Amino acid sequence: MPHFAPANFSRRLASLIYDSLVVVAFAMLTTVLFLLTINALISFNLLALGNHEDVSALIQADPILYTLRAMLLVLVSVLFFAYFWTKSGQTIGMRAWRLKVQTPDGALLTWPKAIARSLCALLGLGNLIVLLDFKKKRSLQDMLCGTEVVVLSKEENKKVYNSLD
Repeated sequence: MPHFAPANFSRRLASLIYDSLVVVAFAMLTTVLFLLTINALISFNLLALGNHEDVSALIQADPILYTLRAMLLVLVSVLFFAYFWTKSGQTIGMRAWRLKVQTPDGALLTWPKAIARSLCALLGLGNLIVLLDFKKKRSLQDMLCGTEVVVLSKEENKKVYNSLD
């Protein structure tokens, strides 16, 4: 198994910014589907708009709907990262920056480990620990979940991508 250098903070940040754009798009789609679902429930008289001027106002005022929407948005984000980490070890942003998340022995993450890692990342803030871990350049989520993020060579990055076919 080839040895790759640990990913530094700037590469991780660049990858996270790239992935954030994709996650925001999924969050927007999820929000639209949630709004359509609430509208459908109102249309079938299963939910009442009450004295709220629109569906958005209803969701903001109702603690259950507000919490449900927040949970859906967290779920979409967690599933986005977990899916890619279990499939290839690379999200879209990680692919662009030649990063790969893996276990110390080079294996892909399992679903439970990928979900835990995503939750432990604290919306990306866990990557700040990389600035303090000079030697191994581990993030909070790497430390808690027993993972590492490495920088692949251009050839290895192509191999990962081509193995998905």
